Amino acid sequence: MTTDGSLPGRRERKKAATRRALSDAALELFLERGYDRVKIADIAEAADTAVTTLFAHFPAGKEALILDDSGEREASLTAAVRDRPDGSGVLDALHDFFAGRAPFADDLPEEFQRRMALVMSTPALRDYARRVWIACQDSLAALLAEAAGRTEPDDSLYVLARYVLETPDLASDRPDRKAALAEAFTHLKQGWPGF
Repeated sequence: MTTDGSLPGRRERKKAATRRALSDAALELFLERGYDRVKIADIAEAADTAVTTLFAHFPAGKEALILDDSGEREASLTAAVRDRPDGSGVLDALHDFFAGRAPFADDLPEEFQRRMALVMSTPALRDYARRVWIACQDSLAALLAEAAGRTEPDDSLYVLARYVLETPDLASDRPDRKAALAEAFTHLKQGWPGF
């Protein structure tokens, strides 16, 4: 379905199929050869497309083939904050949101687990994932301000947004990822008790 609830047209379905073919080809090649040994041309050839087609769908390059979300992260953060249960704090909702995603959730589909294992073991992909999350800082700060009944975020909300978005990357390196994530959010709630 499209954002307005209608079914996608033929052109949109073809675009989605091409994106999926490129992403699947990239994943298989990265797992088979290693991320650094795969060139963009290899991926395009494996997906039976032109390099220009690959860049038309993934202008950010190789990393986006595995981690592109077309705005999914920002939309998910927005939903986590706005759709939280009555009486639930924003930081509790954000903790639950991250705890349900890789690398913290245990019940993810096998294909997604393969992607996340690749990301966690590939410095370029891991750095890209962190940058994509950090790019949500301004929108998360605005959501925090909205939740607090403010018209716009102040510096403390920008700081909180940044800490929240850095937390998953930091916690994912710890031996007990889930416990580290929970502990980080406990500290954030102490620093921002109203959230």
